[in-house]
Amino acid sequence: MSSITLFEEKQVRRAWNATEEKWYFAIVDVMAILTDSPNPQVYWRVIKKRLKDEGNETVTICNGLKMTAADGKQRLTDVANTEQLLRLIQSIPSPKAEPFKRWLAKVGYERL
Repeated sequence: MSSITLFEEKQVRRAWNATEEKWYFAIVDVMAILTDSPNPQVYWRVIKKRLKDEGNETVTICNGLKMTAADGKQRLTDVANTEQLLRLIQSIPSPKAEPFKRWLAKVGYERL
């Protein structure tokens, strides 16, 4: 099951994995919120490369899921579960990080 949830009126795409009983969140949506970047896809690619170069394992275990893009088409999107996303957020200098972490804790476990 996939759905959209809101953080400060901004959309975050997510998908529920019933087998693992975990939510997976679209990483570029989170990047857009935390960085206010005009191109969060590029920001994510830069962060992803930097973390890989540093040997950060979080990036290598992020999955790709098909999610509905802004144009309405299903596109393969990098996603992370709550734990992975919290690790990624630590790598992004943003004053929105703490409020986002609290929000993530709330919506990440609402299904449980």
